Amino acid sequence: MNDPRYPIGKYEPQPYSDRQRDNWIADIRFLPTLLEKTVSPLDAAQLGTPYREGGWTVQQLVHHVADSHLNAYTRFKLGLTEDTPTIRPYDEKAWAQLADTALPINLSLTLLHALHARWVAVLESITDWNREVVHPETGKHLSLWTLLGMYAWHGKHHVAHITSLIEAKGW
Repeated sequence: MNDPRYPIGKYEPQPYSDRQRDNWIADIRFLPTLLEKTVSPLDAAQLGTPYREGGWTVQQLVHHVADSHLNAYTRFKLGLTEDTPTIRPYDEKAWAQLADTALPINLSLTLLHALHARWVAVLESITDWNREVVHPETGKHLSLWTLLGMYAWHGKHHVAHITSLIEAKGW
């Protein structure tokens, strides 16, 4: 049985290649449209449905992707402008409980469209994918290449949560 927390599996690092870079940047470029098309047919009750028992609602997932990718964009910019900066972690579970996650999802979808356009411009300009950031909770040094793969996976991961729910419920 597949783990409903990981409908596309866990992130697996890949070695650098131009083709992989282009694919991952395309994943980030098209995520806002993919996410919007996935959730646009859903009504308020469906948006309020958890994607799995004990999981976030679809609405919380959409807002989470915006929160996460805002942080990702900032992490890339820090990694490009500072020498091995320590990035700021955040409590994503606590963020998912804040009042802004009760707002309409179109706000986060609009934010994602603008954010991803800017993010892709930055990603397409990177020439040194070995630049690193440090995650303070783990002490791990993460290359921009690793971050690119993780965030490309992250968007598809959450879209799959929603599509799996849609399929399971027959919506």
